[in-house]
Amino acid sequence: MLLPWILCVALAIALIVVVIKNALLRKSMEEIYTDFERCIKEDTNVQISISSGDKTARQLAKAINLQLGELRKIKQQYSNGDRELKEAITNISHDLRTPLTAICGYLDLLEKQELSEDTERYIEQIRNRTEVLKELTEELFRYSVIASTPALTYEKINLCRILEESLISFEGTMQQADIAPEIQMPNAPVWRILDASAVARIFGNLINNAIRYSDGDLSVRMDADGRISFINTAKELSTVEVGKLFDRFYTVDSARKTTGLGLSIAKTLVEQMNGSIAASYENGKLNITIFFPL
Repeated sequence: MLLPWILCVALAIALIVVVIKNALLRKSMEEIYTDFERCIKEDTNVQISISSGDKTARQLAKAINLQLGELRKIKQQYSNGDRELKEAITNISHDLRTPLTAICGYLDLLEKQELSEDTERYIEQIRNRTEVLKELTEELFRYSVIASTPALTYEKINLCRILEESLISFEGTMQQADIAPEIQMPNAPVWRILDASAVARIFGNLINNAIRYSDGDLSVRMDADGRISFINTAKELSTVEVGKLFDRFYTVDSARKTTGLGLSIAKTLVEQMNGSIAASYENGKLNITIFFPL
């Protein structure tokens, strides 16, 4: 008669042990999850620790700590390399300004002299290439400043007003290119909390890009929800080229005065302000759309 009772007691004890072990294991998993989330968010060097003496849980915590340590090393290496690259770009763009200014000065002097037709043509080619280099150094400098300055000044802005001002600033350029833009704006203001100067730079870069690659037209449309589209005919483009438009230094036509940084800078700024930017190409028309959520 005692055997069934002994078996019941043993089973009860085993069940209690399993329940306690599961409870401790659950607590250990919660501690690991909490510490892991904190380490990722705060990027601290504090390691994951658990109160349980469970061997499996401690091995798991140790393995995660090792992986976090490797992740921190990789991140630090990337940060150091990224910082050095930005500093190098800034220094190179700064150092190129002085000799380029001097070259432009000598070209100005040469153009005042009586020159043969061939020499004038050569000088014109040199000036064109020099202007491209000047623009490249300026874009490099602006890009390095943007990439190394994460802090933006946020304020309540009217996207409609900034877009209108940006279009007005390019009025002369569009007239020279014989472009009469079609503009559609909502009747009510579109308010967002963004950096005004960054938004103006984004609009300027996108308008400038549209003018450069347009076949003579430009359509700018802002929807009531704040979605903005810049559309122009560009029959020389291809879907492959459109997919690379936001890559640094990518240019569709190297013969044009372009650095390939304008759209990359726009993309960087849009993403810094948690917006989205995309390019599509259909029926010979390039459509670049940006959106800043509320």
